[in-house]
Amino acid sequence: MKIAIIGAGAAGCFAAANIPFKEGDEVAVFEKTGKALQKVKASGGGRCNVTHECSEIAELIACYPRGKQLLKKSLYQFPPQKTIEWFESRGVKLKTEDDGRMFPVSDNSQSVIDCIWQQMMQHKVQVYYYKPVEKIEHEVTDGQSRFIIHFADKSVYVADRVLITTGGFPKREQYKWIEDLGHTIQSPVPSLFTFNIPKHPITELMGVSVPEVTIKIAGSKISSNGPVLITHWGMSGPAVLKTSAIGARELADRNYDFQIVINWLNDKTDADLKEIYLYQRKECGKQLVHNKNPFNLPKRIWEYLLLQCGIKEETRWGDLAATAQNKLTEHLLRDLYPIKGKTTFKEEFVTCGGVTLTEADPQTMQSRKVPGLFFAGEILDVDGITGGYNFQHAWSSGWIAAQNIKL
Repeated sequence: MKIAIIGAGAAGCFAAANIPFKEGDEVAVFEKTGKALQKVKASGGGRCNVTHECSEIAELIACYPRGKQLLKKSLYQFPPQKTIEWFESRGVKLKTEDDGRMFPVSDNSQSVIDCIWQQMMQHKVQVYYYKPVEKIEHEVTDGQSRFIIHFADKSVYVADRVLITTGGFPKREQYKWIEDLGHTIQSPVPSLFTFNIPKHPITELMGVSVPEVTIKIAGSKISSNGPVLITHWGMSGPAVLKTSAIGARELADRNYDFQIVINWLNDKTDADLKEIYLYQRKECGKQLVHNKNPFNLPKRIWEYLLLQCGIKEETRWGDLAATAQNKLTEHLLRDLYPIKGKTTFKEEFVTCGGVTLTEADPQTMQSRKVPGLFFAGEILDVDGITGGYNFQHAWSSGWIAAQNIKL
C-alpha cells in the first residue's frame, strides 16, 4: 500500500512514525518547505511544550475554543498520558512545570524531533522537501480509491491513501485544492495573538507582569484570566492569549479594533475593595498610599494606577477622599484599554478555521466525503490555547489516523 502524507509537521510526522509497518508498504511525507517539524523545533523557546499534564478529558477539552465534538472522541483514544508514555518508552523523559505544561527533561526540542524521526526511519518513511501540492485527483475503480497528487514542480505521486497534515493556512485560497476534493472550509483567522496598544502610557511599563488578572472584551461575553505581561507594543501573557483564542472570530470581525477591560485583582469586587479601604483607613491611616499597597500588585503597576487616578505621592490612606477611592476602584477592577491591532505570539502561528469537523470521522480521522482521505492536526477546524494543547491534538489525531489509514 502506498500512503502519502502531505505536511511534515507534528501531526504528519507523528502519524508516519505510528503507521503499522509492513514490508512492501510505502509511506511518503511531502513537505512544501525545506525542513520538517519546524513548529516542534521552535515551540517553548526551543524546549518544546510537548503536552499538558491534565488527565481529566472534560477539563482538557475546555482548553480548546473550537473542536470540542471531535476532541471528545479523539482525546479519549490518545490522551496526554499516552503521549507521555509514547515518548518516555522511546527514551524522552518529560517533566511537568508549575502551570501544568510538560517539556522534555533535556529542555531541548531536538530530543523530541530525534525521537519521532528515528521512529519514522525505522519504518522506512521517505521524506520529500519543497513539494507544495497544487491538486489532488481522486479516482475509484472497482471500489478501490486512488489519489493522483500534483505538485508545484509538475511532478506526480500516486497513492492508495492520503493523509493531509499541512497545518492551518492563513488565506482561504490556500485551501482550494482541499475544497476541490469536495470538502467545506471554515474560513481561517488568526488565533493566539497579543494585543497592540499603540502609544499608550502603560507600554512604558514593558517587562512588568501581574500573576492573576481577568481580561474581558468590552461589549461581549468573552473573558479569561491568568498572568498578563506588559510589552513595548501592548499586552501579552496567558490571559491575553486565551482571550485571543476564545474571541478569534469576533475579534477578526472587528478588524482587531476593540477595547479590553482588565480587573487587575482578578476576582475582587467593589464590595471587597470597600472593606479593604476601610481597613486601610483604620489600621494604616498614616501610611502613604503610594508606599502601602494592600493588593500585592507590582510596584510599578500600583504607582501607574495611582497616577491615572490623580492620587499624589504625599496622600495618606487616612486622607484618601471618596472620589479618589471610587476612581481607584474603577482602575483596579474595570481598567479600559483600546486595542488597535495584533501581533503573532512568538513563532506560534495558529489558525482558527480549516476543514469542517462534521466532514471527518473522529474515530478514524477519515473523510466522510472521500474514502481513503484522512486529516490530522490543525488542518481541521480545531485549535487550543497555549500550553501544549495544540500539540496534543496533533499527536492524538495523527496517531488515530495512523491506526486506521491501512484498514
